[in-house]
Amino acid sequence: MASPRQLDRRLHAFIGDLPTTPADRWLRRLSTLADHGRLWMLIALVLGARRGSLRRGAIRGLGSMLVSSGVVNVVLKRIFGRVRPDLANLRTERRLRREPGSLSFPSGHSSSAAAFVTGLAMESPAAGAALAPLALGVGYSRVHVGVHYPGDVLAGLAVGTAVAAASQHWWLRQPTVPARVRTSFAAPALDQGAGLVVAVNPRSGPDDYDPAEDIRRLLPRAEVLELSEEAGVADLLGEAAASGRATALGVAGGDGSVAAAAAVALEHGLPLAVIPAGTLNHFARDVGVHTPQDAVDAVLAGQAVKVDVAEVNGTPFLNTSSIGAYPEMVRRRDRLAARLGKWLALTVAAAQVLRTGSPVELVVNGRPLRTWILFIGNCTYTPRGLAPAYRPRLEDGLLDVQYLRADLRFGRTRAVLATLLGVSEHARSYGHFAAEEVTVVSRSGPQRVAYDGEMGAAATEFRFRKREALTVYCCRTR
Repeated sequence: MASPRQLDRRLHAFIGDLPTTPADRWLRRLSTLADHGRLWMLIALVLGARRGSLRRGAIRGLGSMLVSSGVVNVVLKRIFGRVRPDLANLRTERRLRREPGSLSFPSGHSSSAAAFVTGLAMESPAAGAALAPLALGVGYSRVHVGVHYPGDVLAGLAVGTAVAAASQHWWLRQPTVPARVRTSFAAPALDQGAGLVVAVNPRSGPDDYDPAEDIRRLLPRAEVLELSEEAGVADLLGEAAASGRATALGVAGGDGSVAAAAAVALEHGLPLAVIPAGTLNHFARDVGVHTPQDAVDAVLAGQAVKVDVAEVNGTPFLNTSSIGAYPEMVRRRDRLAARLGKWLALTVAAAQVLRTGSPVELVVNGRPLRTWILFIGNCTYTPRGLAPAYRPRLEDGLLDVQYLRADLRFGRTRAVLATLLGVSEHARSYGHFAAEEVTVVSRSGPQRVAYDGEMGAAATEFRFRKREALTVYCCRTR
């Protein structure tokens, strides 16, 4: 019975004896184009021009490709030490102009192809499926031009796929389903938006998008009000609610605008339509309202859900609140993420902020803490660590408390290394717990609190708690 290595050589010889076809030239070109990942970098450049899942997939794919290339070329090839196939009898029309001089097992071209396409598929399954034949073609081309055995290619594909899948440990994928909410509730069904008063922040989101125009087109009977320097969200919606002309309130803007609108809706007992028009739209995404049309459909159908709302010193917030260096770290991370990817951007941002920041002395629920960052989320966030990304539930009745300790030797270095290695949750420098209420007392003088992208007044005492649920227009099946 032939050994796996003998079978590998026989299959390589069989492919080498296949008759000459026009495909020889194209496979040789494909193999050359994939040298040093150039093919995937070019595709990533094209995909990166699009926002959303394609851009995230391109970044994840490139990161996975770089890591898999290092694993294959620096580690695995040296461990296994397999030499390239003998090219003496290879047909001239198949031979590459420059034959590789490195070791053979596993195939670097195959690992890069699999890593990029798998990483892309993790964010955009349709795009990954469309490019999967190209990745397989690159792998096969390496056998066709004689520079790899089939086993080299299969191993390379396996390594690349495994590395991309492992990226989930550092950079969790955004969920494909919205957060769990309380059972769906009925809300006023507003024909063409009649009775809906919407505050629009024209500065939110892309420069080339006018949310006010879109809302007027989708809901022609809605009253659309644009923010100005004189009148903010609370002013516009508060006046509409107090006058009695609003059956429901709406907001188109970022998370700060949504939080301000939620405060007015809670005060007057009105449902809220959240029209995603910001850059990140954390709350709208978690609820399950991804596009303006999603919000419009719910308003017309009169479908809504109830979600948790938290508050700090009486001011409601929907996503997160923090004391210390966290707001600046997030601001720097978001600025770097497009170039570096979220994981590396977070590491760089944490290093920059912790290098120049000062710790604060706090007493949290009676527990003395010396911290760099105190993070409090409305419901429990995941993944744990310095960059919680999303919430599986919006009705758990809990406040998510996470903090970065400043009382350890080399605490800043530990925190940055833990972030880089993706093990923040398990590091001694990181702590967390959940509670229904949280009281924070600052021993470092007045501190400013941030919530949903806005900055509050400085104080020495803060009380975080849950308040009544908010009714949000949303079409849900659960």
